[in-house]
Amino acid sequence: MTLRGPAEPRRGRALDELAVIADGSVLIHDGLLCEVGPTRRVENLALARKAMEVNAAGRVVMPGFVDSHTHLLFPLARGGEAGVPESAQSIRTMGTTRLAAKARLHLEAMARHGTTTLEVKTGCGPDPVAETAILRVLAGLKQKPVDVAPTFLLRLPESEIGPDAHWDAIEKWMSAEFLPRLRRRKLVNFGDLCLRDGTARLSTWRRYLDLVEQAGLGVKLHADGPADMAIELAIRYGAISVDHLEHATAEHAAALGRSEIVATLLPCHSFHQDGPYAPARAFIDQGAAVALATNYNPLLTPTLNMQTVIKLACCRMGMTAAEAISAATINGAHALGRADRVGSLEPGKAGDVLVLNISDYRELAHYFGANLVHTTVKRGEVIWQEGKVEPRQAHEPRLS
Repeated sequence: MTLRGPAEPRRGRALDELAVIADGSVLIHDGLLCEVGPTRRVENLALARKAMEVNAAGRVVMPGFVDSHTHLLFPLARGGEAGVPESAQSIRTMGTTRLAAKARLHLEAMARHGTTTLEVKTGCGPDPVAETAILRVLAGLKQKPVDVAPTFLLRLPESEIGPDAHWDAIEKWMSAEFLPRLRRRKLVNFGDLCLRDGTARLSTWRRYLDLVEQAGLGVKLHADGPADMAIELAIRYGAISVDHLEHATAEHAAALGRSEIVATLLPCHSFHQDGPYAPARAFIDQGAAVALATNYNPLLTPTLNMQTVIKLACCRMGMTAAEAISAATINGAHALGRADRVGSLEPGKAGDVLVLNISDYRELAHYFGANLVHTTVKRGEVIWQEGKVEPRQAHEPRLS
């Protein structure tokens, strides 16, 4: 499955077009795909004669998953609470070394399940120490072992959504120092906003998004509750994506269908919270660009397997296997502004390839909670491969 196609996000019937080559091969050189096509043609290329061959006969080969919405470093606060102040305090206490070790374990698990590019949001509220710690850790984890795209998420605790005087201090800090520094040091590409309180603080949210634009960052939005304000702001500010959308309506779907905004849907969030699912069928039928992501959060949405996301999208949201695969790869790349580099198997893009233990891509919509990945390749290097299940030899190290 190459998912080769137009440069813009896939919509409507285009989501079903996977550009399958029945007997195909890819040729990777210096980490980039230099040829994708029928095996006989690729094997006859001069460069192919010097290549190391990986035989995937009888298996599905596809692009690596692009998980365009995660909260990878949202810490588990004491007592199981996930409040914003508790999260910030936990990060300050943990320190960057322990935080990086924790993040690396999650990233390695994602790589084993086929994710090769992901977004990670911050979200510790107006706390520069905690936010900077997260961003410093993420900067050190880029391409180790997968590509990480950090996003600054403004998530104010309920106590902070109050008098304008308090917001004035937050605004002064962000405009004078924090957001310009993020852009200058290339720590993030997007500013996100968690909307929870309807229209009560609309003027505050507009002021924040104005600051994001002034800092030269792209806009993303969390539509955690009623979607009216999130979609209005997304259209007004030209957001690259609006996420969640569990409470969206057909009218919202039509509005996004007339825009360039990617609707990022998170079925695992609905599954774990036992809540409503986003109306994926309405978005697709109205011509909106749909992406799928895990919303991975160690406390609230502890699922990091994009294969599970595809299964839930098909059995709970009415998507076809092909639509879900497109949404979990190329459209996820569009939601991160990286579709020119990842999300499909096309010459010039990164050699991010999965080999699956299935012979038909539709089986991805059949298994639940399984790991069908046989091999994960990142930029032309095998970073994980399925191994034998067998007893350890006596001389091999064991856990103490």
